Amino acid sequence: MRAKTWNVEIYLFEQEGRTRADAVLRTDAGTEVTHSGTARCSPADNDVPEIGDELAVCRALTGLAHDLFEATVLDVERNDPNAQAPVLRID
Repeated sequence: MRAKTWNVEIYLFEQEGRTRADAVLRTDAGTEVTHSGTARCSPADNDVPEIGDELAVCRALTGLAHDLFEATVLDVERNDPNAQAPVLRID
């Protein structure tokens, strides 16, 4: 059995009450998928920076998973020998 390694790196940035997380997936085949997520602290909320970090990272990882799924669907469609040509619609 051959083991493969995929790595996800999370980068966090804070600026003016906002937190941005960039999630970057790198595969051992050289594929890279990136997605960002953001969070902001409402003026009425307690200032707990870790909550913004968690929310921004959650949004980035959720988006990354969605992007990876969409890429997988496209790869399957492109490599399906039984796939038919897409039907174009003009509405």
